[in-house]
Amino acid sequence: MRRLAIWVALVLGAVVFALPFYVMIAMSLKTAAELASTSVWAWPVNPAWDNYQQVLTNANVSFATFLRNTTVIALLTTLGSVLSSALVAYAFARLRFPGRDRLFLLVLATMMLPGIVTLIPSYVMFAQIRWVDTWLPLIVPAFFGGAYNIFLLRQFFLSIPREMEEAAFLDGASHWAIFSKIVLPLSMPALATVGIFAFIWSWRDFLGPLLFLNDPEKQTLETGLRLYQSLNAEQWHLLMAASVMVCIPLIILFLVGQRAFIRGIVLTGGK
Repeated sequence: MRRLAIWVALVLGAVVFALPFYVMIAMSLKTAAELASTSVWAWPVNPAWDNYQQVLTNANVSFATFLRNTTVIALLTTLGSVLSSALVAYAFARLRFPGRDRLFLLVLATMMLPGIVTLIPSYVMFAQIRWVDTWLPLIVPAFFGGAYNIFLLRQFFLSIPREMEEAAFLDGASHWAIFSKIVLPLSMPALATVGIFAFIWSWRDFLGPLLFLNDPEKQTLETGLRLYQSLNAEQWHLLMAASVMVCIPLIILFLVGQRAFIRGIVLTGGK
């Protein structure tokens, strides 16, 4: 009975969380007339798949360009976040140097600083070095690590037995060899977790592209969706179709990487 109660609670929770996606998909498959005459919960009688075609063929908003831009930015951001966070986390987990613990606490303290506080200084700095209206302000900061990612990977690295590292040292391996050939291969679940977090954050980032990008040809999907909304304010079926297409890559990413994602979260909380 206890297992049955837990199973029922999980199913009900999943249904509740899935309701917004159901409403979004249902609205995206309705015509304007059907949307006005039926409830948002009702499934369309004759799904209007042409809504997606209208979004993709819109002459004023090029979703293909926005998809390309977002994919490039998200992939580079993910690469930078994983590499830089792994290097810093290894130093905090395995190297011994004066002030290591205090420096780690200082890194964690940066998580308490809201991003909105550093928004204006960041814009002024990027404007001074002429990075505004380029992708650099969206990509380069990822190569300097992130406090949460560093903490996540450090906890995982601490769970790796030190005997493996000591045996490698006896064989003449350097810290770089240990990091690249022992630590990283054993840390794939944690690295996948950090990569998924970084990719989703970059894909869904709206404020950064809105602030730093002016050229329409450099915009991302989130700002493109806002532009599409301003041009089609009352056509909710088309807006929902565009929203579905923006969310589909993230859903696919999570379905493909959910096993590594969940394993990474569980293992990093083990120590």
